[in-house]
Amino acid sequence: MKKIGFLGLGVMGLPMAKNVVRKCGLPVLCYDVVSAQMTALQEVGGIPVCDPTEIYSECDVILQILPTHPIICHSVEQAIQHGKPCNIIVDLSSTAPDIIQALYQKAKNAGMFFLDSPVSGGNPMAIAGTLAIMTGGDYGAFEAVKPILSCMGNPVYTGGCASGSITKLVNNMIAGAILTSIAEGYAFAAKAGIDLQTTFSATRSGFAGGPLYDNKVPKLIARDYEPGARVAVHRKDILNAKHYAHKLGIDLPMTDVVLHIMDWMLDNGHINEDQIAMVKYYEDKMGVAVGELP
Repeated sequence: MKKIGFLGLGVMGLPMAKNVVRKCGLPVLCYDVVSAQMTALQEVGGIPVCDPTEIYSECDVILQILPTHPIICHSVEQAIQHGKPCNIIVDLSSTAPDIIQALYQKAKNAGMFFLDSPVSGGNPMAIAGTLAIMTGGDYGAFEAVKPILSCMGNPVYTGGCASGSITKLVNNMIAGAILTSIAEGYAFAAKAGIDLQTTFSATRSGFAGGPLYDNKVPKLIARDYEPGARVAVHRKDILNAKHYAHKLGIDLPMTDVVLHIMDWMLDNGHINEDQIAMVKYYEDKMGVAVGELP
């Protein structure tokens, strides 16, 4: 490996790319449509490019974390068109399994490798370099890029093509249900008139506790809806799960509840807030303010 490319320097991508630059020991070319993001990566040693084609043609490993399926597909197709045989394309985005399968086959036909490698942990773990990384595809390609992925967190090989994507859907289905339960439980606590900070202190070491609880409940109490992970991004995974469940011929009743609340967030202008802002749905339904009002 001589060069690494990184496309997509958003809330998650920028800190992930910074960890790759700092730890991997190889030149990292970067591209984002927002030039300020490339400048931020350049400050720690990244190499900005004006045209992503430069990344596709020069880099042996191409990492991308991009927001929508059309952008993801276009990037991979360009990487195939301009790249070299044996290049490894790693999609760190949240991408639907059937789209992953199609992109994997296109890359394979071009003599390249394609890994679906979505991440979980939000912005705090992206900064810390402790993300959960779920990678599907050819095992040899995974082994080749594992040291790079390890710069960003804990990579686990999940199996063949699209298994990483499906594993991420499992993760976000469960996380969505937990976040919804937290919002409902704390709205219930507020309606009942008990102190939320005391509730958090009393419950965080019980079965309800864990990294997600510790990360999100203080934000809920402080009414801090600045996104570490946006509802919009999580909703995309929920829709992907529903779509794939339809292909499998199964129902997802808990996921239906999560999607109902996320749809309410979309309809009421809160879709780009942090996931814990889903408490606003319960504030509306219960007629209560949850957390510390200014």
